[in-house]
Amino acid sequence: MNCIIIDDEKMARVIIRTLCNQIDSLNILEEFTNAIGAIKYLNENTVDLILLDIHMPDFNGLDFIRSLKTPPKIILITSDSKFAIEAFEYDFLIDYLLKPLELDRFKKAIDKAQVKELVSKSAGTNVMENDFYINIDRRLIKIDLPSIYLIEAKGDYIKIKTDTKDYVVHSTLKKIEEKLPGWLFLKIHRSFIINIKKIIDIEDNSVLIKKDVIPVSRSKRPELMKRLDLL
Repeated sequence: MNCIIIDDEKMARVIIRTLCNQIDSLNILEEFTNAIGAIKYLNENTVDLILLDIHMPDFNGLDFIRSLKTPPKIILITSDSKFAIEAFEYDFLIDYLLKPLELDRFKKAIDKAQVKELVSKSAGTNVMENDFYINIDRRLIKIDLPSIYLIEAKGDYIKIKTDTKDYVVHSTLKKIEEKLPGWLFLKIHRSFIINIKKIIDIEDNSVLIKKDVIPVSRSKRPELMKRLDLL
């Protein structure tokens, strides 16, 4: 995702840029010390995500948000929690991060933005924001997408394991793989798809997720190891 950073503090911009550089899917286009410069830039350029400070001189982050006609996804970054309720009135706001930033929390916010990005590019599929819909007995059941940790093929059915409940669906692994975000899920064996964020341990040719030990095929292991560099 192409993003810009808006923060009047130099050290804050350095920290945000350092965190962004640890996430391969992020591409920083520009940095701005004030909202006015960013508005001029956005009048001529398109971005996927804005990393925005609230407290800036003259024109604060919320003023900036209100000025945008077609806002992209925005993650607010601030040392002040009192604006959180007001900020979340905007549906394009992805997350509200408090300084000092931590890498794990920052990555979770970026994950949310990537899911939102997936939705906007996947019209017509049944992946919606953080929700995944499955059809069981003519009922559409909503599952929180990040809660899925394992999907297992069982003949003409697949078993979807989540943090709270398991589901058995009449489908194929290939069909569901096409509807899952590739940055979060990986097919590591002809019978298994895993959520790479849920991996607890890796040993030889298997991974541990929750209490499940899942085999990793020889052909999929290089891709798995490559993807772990993103975690």
